[in-house]
Amino acid sequence: MGIIGLTIHGLIGYRVVAFMLLVTVSILAMFLDIVPVLVASFLSALIWDFFFIPPRFTLTVGTAEDRLLLLMYFVVALINAVLTSKIRQMEQETKAKDDKAKTVKFYGTLLNSLSHELRTPITTIIGCTDNLQSNSPQLSEKDKAELLTEISIASIRLNQQVENLLNMSRLEAGVFQIKKDWCDINDIIYKTLQRLESNLQKYKVVVEIPEQLPLFKLDFGLMEQVFYNLILNVTQHTPEETVITIQANCVRDRLLLIIADNGSGFPEKEIDKVFDKFYRLKGSAVGGTGLGLSIVKGFVEAHHGIIKLENLPVRGSKFTIEILTEKSYVNKMKDE
Repeated sequence: MGIIGLTIHGLIGYRVVAFMLLVTVSILAMFLDIVPVLVASFLSALIWDFFFIPPRFTLTVGTAEDRLLLLMYFVVALINAVLTSKIRQMEQETKAKDDKAKTVKFYGTLLNSLSHELRTPITTIIGCTDNLQSNSPQLSEKDKAELLTEISIASIRLNQQVENLLNMSRLEAGVFQIKKDWCDINDIIYKTLQRLESNLQKYKVVVEIPEQLPLFKLDFGLMEQVFYNLILNVTQHTPEETVITIQANCVRDRLLLIIADNGSGFPEKEIDKVFDKFYRLKGSAVGGTGLGLSIVKGFVEAHHGIIKLENLPVRGSKFTIEILTEKSYVNKMKDE
């Protein structure tokens, strides 16, 4: 700024240069600590005195008015530096308090969510196990089979919640590594449907995949979890007999995935919030931690893809995923 002042001081006068130097000190105060800013304030006063105040190129100040101006300049520069530094310090303290409050709220929400979602399957497993271990003569073979089924369902539910927590922890920490390999979308979808077989017994699932769909370079495990969470979400928020449509296609150099249903759709005011951590739709049934769709979004973005949710014109909703990735028809052609 001093060099610029030397260039144009003949046009604007040496007093205006002082304002330019003050602006420079103010900008420095926004990014530096108090000590370097104080040093900058002192040096700017010397620069103004030596290069601009008559007589120039000397530390002598010609008039009493200029001496007063120089003194005021130095005082204003110091005050500006100190106040700006204090403001930055207060902002940092406020941010730290906000971060702490958010952390407390995060763990509070987490504990509240898990208090039901983990306790319920654990209680079920313990209760059923106690009944089986009692070996009561009143328990028929049918009763034992039903208890074993309850244990299995509760174990799967418990495993899913733990898996969601681990996945969210990995996303939050940014420590997980995506492992891409050539994947057949058919394999991912049908393996997911097999995992969800018990949940989908009263739903109609329609899979629409072109025969010539290429292989895509994806993380099989992450994409399987994406499908799992999205389809499970449909079963949790739509009535029985709902039609779930799963589509996959290659549009230009992008993998396009669509999971749609003909349920009641989402409230328009809540569509932008469904991917937030721990968010659950108002009036939704008890159960769920609100992590499923947040994990979906994280895993899709880990593939440098995008996901969006929209309501269909007549009824129902649609999740659309677009991922720019490598594709190959080689293995498909060999299989044929």
